Amino acid sequence: QVQLVESGGGLVQPGGTLRLSCAASGNVFTIKTMGWYRQAPGKQRALVAHITSDNETQYGDYVEGRITMSRDSAKNAVYLQMNRLDTEDTGVYYCKAVGRTFELAITVNWGEGTQVTVSS
Repeated sequence: QVQLVESGGGLVQPGGTLRLSCAASGNVFTIKTMGWYRQAPGKQRALVAHITSDNETQYGDYVEGRITMSRDSAKNAVYLQMNRLDTEDTGVYYCKAVGRTFELAITVNWGEGTQVTVSS
């Protein structure tokens, strides 16, 4: 079993900042990629940012330089620094990890999500 635990969500005013964290634990031998996805009310889950084991990052179309994803491979953790937040950033943020277990089986896991609400 692989567990992903997200933290750092909350209520913030427009223009504010938040830093989300996600840590993987359990039967994790190696992680190839980790990503953050946002599900806004009434919409499908969409990519916010994605990072590979080589620290190559990819960002969703709406990020516009406001969001930075980083990774601490030693801790199997990723972080999402979000600046100049807008009401459209509201949603549940999910962490996803793709890797291999100690038995070398491919594993794809999602966290339970953390709520981000941007409102005045």
